[in-house]
Amino acid sequence: MADVALTGISKRFGEKQALQGIDLHIADGEFVVLLGPTGAGKTTTLRVIAGLERADTGTVSIGGVAMNGQSPASRDVAFVFQQYSLYPHLTVYENLAFPLRSPARRMSAEAIDARVRAVARMVRIDHKLENRSTRLSGGEMQRVAIGRALVRRPAIYLMDEPLSSLDAKLRGELRLELKRIQKELGATLLYVTHDQIEAMTMADRIGILAEGRLVQIGTPREIYTDPANLHVAARLGQPHINLLPADLLPAPAAPAGTRTIGARTEHLDIALASDGNAEIDWVEHLGDQNHLHIRVGGHKLVTLADPDRPVGPGDRIRLALRTPLYFGADGQRLV
Repeated sequence: MADVALTGISKRFGEKQALQGIDLHIADGEFVVLLGPTGAGKTTTLRVIAGLERADTGTVSIGGVAMNGQSPASRDVAFVFQQYSLYPHLTVYENLAFPLRSPARRMSAEAIDARVRAVARMVRIDHKLENRSTRLSGGEMQRVAIGRALVRRPAIYLMDEPLSSLDAKLRGELRLELKRIQKELGATLLYVTHDQIEAMTMADRIGILAEGRLVQIGTPREIYTDPANLHVAARLGQPHINLLPADLLPAPAAPAGTRTIGARTEHLDIALASDGNAEIDWVEHLGDQNHLHIRVGGHKLVTLADPDRPVGPGDRIRLALRTPLYFGADGQRLV
C-alpha cells in the first residue's frame, strides 16, 4: 500500500468549478471518507486520483511519486463504483480472476486461483464462486465488486458510494465487513459517501466537502464536536443539529458576534413544566428511542428522548441550553 497526497487540486467543467484548491494527505493504511451532498466534488476527487479526469492545477502523488501525466493503468489504483459493473456472462470466480489475467501481470493459473479463493473467503462469497453474477443478490454482487478490487492489491482503493443501492440491513452488514477487511489488509482506502452513518462508523478521518472545497478534515469525533462552520455541523448528527437564533432560549453567555446557536440533543435541558417556554408537537417512536418535535417561539426543534419518558403531544416543557455551538453571521464557528 502507499500514501496519497493531493496538493492544490482544482478542476472545472465548463462554468462549473468542481474542485477548488484541494489539499489532502491520506496516510499509508488509513481509511478516509469524503462526505458531502451531491455536487460537492466527491466523485471528481476520486476520478482525478484515478487519472480518469485530469486536474486543471495541482499535483496528485501516490507513494511519493507524482502522477501528473500518468495513465490510469499506471497509477496502481482500484476503483469500486456505485453500480456493481460485473460481467454478467461470467461466473463469480471469473469476475474475480479477470483483473489478474492481464498480460502485464503474468501470474500463473495456480497463483490466480489461490488469490481468488482467498479473497472470496475474505468477502464471504466463496460459496457462490460457480454462480453467474446475474444470479446473485444485491449484497452478493457488491461483495464480488469489492472482491474484484481486492484481488489486485493496489496502492490505494477508491470507493464511490459502493453501498448506496443496498437496503439498510445489508448496508450495515457490509460496513462492518469493509472495515474488517481494510484493517486485515492494512489497506489505504478513500471512500466517498453522503451517508453520515457510513462516515462515522468506518472512517479514521472524515473530510467534509462543500462546493468543491475541503472545508474540514478530522476524526469523526472532532468533526462532530468541533465543526468549523454551519455546513460541517449539519453534516453529522442524528437527528440533525438544531440551528436557532442566538436569543431564543436561556443559555450561557454567547461569544460576541453570535448570530446562530447550534443545539444537539446533548446541548438541551428539558423539564416538564405547565408554564414552560416550549411545547411538544408530536413524538416520533423509533423503538429504542424517541424523537421529540418541539415548538418554541415560532421555531421547531428535534431532539432524542428516552422512550420511557412520560411526554406526549401538547405537553409544555421548560427548554434551556447548556454548552451549545455558536456561529457568527458568516456561518463560521465562534469559540
